[in-house]
Amino acid sequence: MKKTNKQDSFAALKAAFKAIDDKFGFDVVMLDISEVSVLSDYFIIASANNSPQLKAIADGVEEALRKEGVRIVQSEGATTSRWVLLDFGGIIVHLFCQEDREYYKLEAAWSEAKVVLPEDLV
Repeated sequence: MKKTNKQDSFAALKAAFKAIDDKFGFDVVMLDISEVSVLSDYFIIASANNSPQLKAIADGVEEALRKEGVRIVQSEGATTSRWVLLDFGGIIVHLFCQEDREYYKLEAAWSEAKVVLPEDLV
């Protein structure tokens, strides 16, 4: 279910972005999907070099959002996965190993969404 308070979703987006950055996730793309989908307010898509880094990033995001009082609704992808999905209601985080991200091209599927730049988080 979509979170109705977009301001809370934006705060969660900021915390998730920082957690990804802290664990050296790269090619981070943030999308405001609120105008094109009822799924969520924001998507974050990021890459990792390998499965252990992917798990570390996922754990970091979950911990950061838990500290913000945001509970995970659902997660998909095992600890050895190459794609992890973390659904927090207002934001959905997609974490990929680089080769899988290039294969799935998830950003292209959401090309109508507005891109949120890191400087927009300030």
